[in-house]
Amino acid sequence: MKIITNQKLIDRNAKIGRYSGIASLLILGGGMYLSFRFQEQVWYSLAALVLGFTLSQVSIFYSNRFGSSPRPDQRLNDALKGLDDRYAIYHYSSPVSHLLVGPAGIWTLLPYQQKGTITYDEGKGRWKRKGGNIYLKFFAQDSLGRPSLEVDAARENVSEYLADIPGFDPPQVRAALVFTHQEAEVQAEEAPHPTLHALQLKKELRKQAKSDSSLPMSTVRTVRDALDRHRELS
Repeated sequence: MKIITNQKLIDRNAKIGRYSGIASLLILGGGMYLSFRFQEQVWYSLAALVLGFTLSQVSIFYSNRFGSSPRPDQRLNDALKGLDDRYAIYHYSSPVSHLLVGPAGIWTLLPYQQKGTITYDEGKGRWKRKGGNIYLKFFAQDSLGRPSLEVDAARENVSEYLADIPGFDPPQVRAALVFTHQEAEVQAEEAPHPTLHALQLKKELRKQAKSDSSLPMSTVRTVRDALDRHRELS
C-alpha cells in the first residue's frame, strides 16, 4: 500500500497544540494571580479564565490528532498493513483527512479513538457509546459528536473534487467509521455506514474488492493521478 502523508501539516498542527497548551497554562495562572492580587478587578480574571479555557480546548484538539503517538493516521496505517500496491491512502493530502483509494472503492475513513461499546440507534439515527470516562467526555473532547454530519461533509467534499476531473464519471464515495482503541467494542451492524474496529477494516475492504461494487484499476489510477497532481501543486 502506498502511504502519502502531509508531514508539514502534521508538524505545524502539533506545534499549535503544544504552544496553545503552554499559553493556556500561563493565562490561567495569570488569571488566578489577578483574582487574588486584585480582587476588585474580577472581569480581568474572568476574561483570563475564558481565554485560557478556550486555548486549552484548542490544545486538546490539535494534540489528540497531531501530537499524540500513535496518531490517527498511524493507527490507520497499522490497520491497513498488508494491502498491496493497488491501494493508496492519503493523509491530510486530499479533500478529507484520510482517503483510501483502491479496488475496494474510494473510502473516506473517519478514525475514532474512544473506548467503550459502540452501537447505532436506528430509531434516532445516531451512534452511541457506553462506557468511557465521563470527565473526558465533557472536558477532553472525548465524545462521539455527530458522525453522520462528518460523514456527509466528507463524502460531499470528495464527490465535488472528483466531479472536477475532466471526462471522468466519478464512482460513489463511501465512508467508514473506524474505532482504533484496543478497548473499543463495536456492535453497529445496522449502521448506515460501515462502523467497525480497526482490526476488521482490512477484512471489510477485501470483501468489497471482491464484490460487484469493486473499482477497475483504470478508475483507481485516474483518481490517484488527480490526487497526486493536486498534492504537487499545493
